[in-house]
Amino acid sequence: MERESLGSRMGFILLSAGCAIGIGNVWKFPYMVGSYGGGIFVLFYLFFLVIMGVPIMAMEFATGRAAQKSPVKLYQELEQPGQRWHLHGYICMVGNYMLMMFYTTVSGWMLYYFYAALRGSYENMDAEGVGNFFGGLLANPVPMVVCMVIVCVAGFLVLSIGLQNGLERITKVMMLLLLLLIVVLALHSMTMKGGSDGLVFYLKPDLQKLKEAGVGHVILGAMTQAFFTLSLGIGSMAIFGSYIGKERALLGEAVNVAVLDTFVAICSGLIIFPACAAFGVNVDSGPSLLFITLPNVFNNLAGGRLWGSLFFLFMVFAAFSTVLAVFENIVSCCMDLFSWTRKKACVINIFVMTILSLPCALGYNLLSGFTPMGEGSAVLDLEDFIVSNLILPLGSLIFLLFCTWKKGWGWENFTAEANTGKGLRFQNWMRGYLTYVLPVIVIIVFVMGLI
Repeated sequence: MERESLGSRMGFILLSAGCAIGIGNVWKFPYMVGSYGGGIFVLFYLFFLVIMGVPIMAMEFATGRAAQKSPVKLYQELEQPGQRWHLHGYICMVGNYMLMMFYTTVSGWMLYYFYAALRGSYENMDAEGVGNFFGGLLANPVPMVVCMVIVCVAGFLVLSIGLQNGLERITKVMMLLLLLLIVVLALHSMTMKGGSDGLVFYLKPDLQKLKEAGVGHVILGAMTQAFFTLSLGIGSMAIFGSYIGKERALLGEAVNVAVLDTFVAICSGLIIFPACAAFGVNVDSGPSLLFITLPNVFNNLAGGRLWGSLFFLFMVFAAFSTVLAVFENIVSCCMDLFSWTRKKACVINIFVMTILSLPCALGYNLLSGFTPMGEGSAVLDLEDFIVSNLILPLGSLIFLLFCTWKKGWGWENFTAEANTGKGLRFQNWMRGYLTYVLPVIVIIVFVMGLI
């Protein structure tokens, strides 16, 4: 069976960026910038994005393009006889399933809130009422499960249409709308009366905040955010590498994806901080930012229902673009592993993914007695910890070692593939850093994440 391919370079960049751009860009990055010294944190973050995230992303692209296989099979194509690198391919497949086991539920929240904003369900509520509205959603298993199932069915239905006609076409439209929405929302937010204080808090370098948080803590925060923002380590990027031609060198393509991802993250802050400052609302992070803080802001806003609807539509696109990208990884792995057709892989995975996602959707209601990470935690926290703190960093380390070690694919093979085509290329002087220094940085991120 001939391998499918993407129709355009733009499709490849938007798909890869869609995978990287997710909920963390909105509910984690702006809060970290505001808490960790404003513009100083942004500079640290960009530095680590360039020296850590971009090279590892290019390595995933290169392994995928060279092997022309999904993550579950790519190592078999590239490793030497008798080697065991391919075992990581199975962990990649498991990692993709585990990521979606909680991401489908969180994406369902976005869908529910878009619907609620359109209807004006939380309009005229006071702050406590808005908080109770979110609590009521979590406590009710019916909307939690229904929204999760809609995400699973919609995702695999899009993929069943085909790579170019389904995934690429829908993602292109969604990502272009997402970029348009975020610019409109950011401009509106920045022009609010009283919003300028929020901009100062967000972006002005603040040495006092840097000292309060601790320089080491801020640097570690920038490292982990730069690392996790790109969804590296489970082959999410390798799959798109396998769908593209040899026209472009891959380091430049990785830079393009990182730039788009960072643009969305920084613009998210331009929406959130001025709006919160204009109404004197404290900015927090995590789900409460999106589902409690911002609805309170929209309630105080002229045309709040419109702006709330547009914001949650933006969030639906951000969440669903990641869902589609990771679902594609799952479908491609199943096609390679079991020789299924695309349609068969999609139909079977609708049921598999729905069943696997149930514990998270029910974790705040029927299974709320299960607190795996201590009091107040839920199934989502455990699944997120396993993926974010274990599977992603260790997977990134394996891709890194595989591409630089002689006992893996090796530096020569890797750079020959990555540097094919026009654009930014890996240079030989980078070899020492990528072989000896970067693995140590990744291990530090992993250990600190565990601590």
